[in-house]
This record gives sequence, C-alpha cells and structure tokens, in this order.
Amino acid sequence: MKKTILGLLAITAVSSASAASYVGGSVGSGATMHYQTDLTGSSAMRYGLNLDATNFNFNRDNVSVGGSVDYLGDFVGTGSALGGLTPYYGLGLGAGVVLGEGGGVSVYPHGTLGLRYNVTDPLSFFVEGNVGPRITVGGPNASNTRLGSGARIGLNYRLP
Repeated sequence: MKKTILGLLAITAVSSASAASYVGGSVGSGATMHYQTDLTGSSAMRYGLNLDATNFNFNRDNVSVGGSVDYLGDFVGTGSALGGLTPYYGLGLGAGVVLGEGGGVSVYPHGTLGLRYNVTDPLSFFVEGNVGPRITVGGPNASNTRLGSGARIGLNYRLP
C-alpha cells in the first residue's frame, strides 16, 4: 500500500512538472499582468490582474481595477498553415471595482479570440479581442448592463 501511494505521488509530480507556466502582460483597452499555466498541449488557464478602461475610454467613470480568469484553447491543426501564428479562443470571467462617481462593482463574462506567435522558446507575443456583457452594480445608476469589448497586445515569457 505504501509503495502504491508513493508511486501515485511520483506520477502526479511528474505530470504537473511537465505543464509549462508563463508570466506576462498586455496593453490595449487596459493594462494587465498575468500568470498562465498549460492544462494540456493545446489549452491553458490565465489569471490576470487588470486595470481596465471600458471601451478604451480612460475617464474616471470608466476605469475598473480587478482580475480575470480565462480558459484558452488553441484551434488545433491551424498553426503551420498560418506562418507560425496560432489562433486561439477563450472563455473568461472578469470582475472589478469601478472607480469614479459613486464607485460600483462590475462583472464581465466574455469570449476571446486571439493569435499567438512564438518568437523563440521562452518568448511569445499575442493579440486578442474579447466581447461580452458588462454588468455594473452601484454608482450613479442602480444597475447598468451594456455590451463590453476590449482588445490588447501582449507578451508571454515561459518560466524555466
């Protein structure tokens, strides 16, 4: 029994050690720092800290500070046909505190489409866009729901 448990622990350690981890950041409709870890060879989870500007508008009523969690998946089999660009999709959930008159809390479930280019082994660039409903509670309006969108260009660095 002891050998079985030790064997299972060793297999778990090897399988989690093979997953790549990345740190990075992006700019566009906001500024983001993120940590990303591979789930499989073609999917990943990204955890980000965001300073978002709703619809690219950086006035004090449209800026929120928060975070997001995104599942990202590659469109498998398309990378070589696009000259090294790998297209991907994603689903995510962002949440933040709206800064400005009266404050408030916003939630942003969204879909993402993007392209990634691996420059060299540890370094890759990406460009992506996202869209979804942005739900804000609090502030001058008791509740506000509108279509939110964003675009950004960023950098990932693979950790050793």
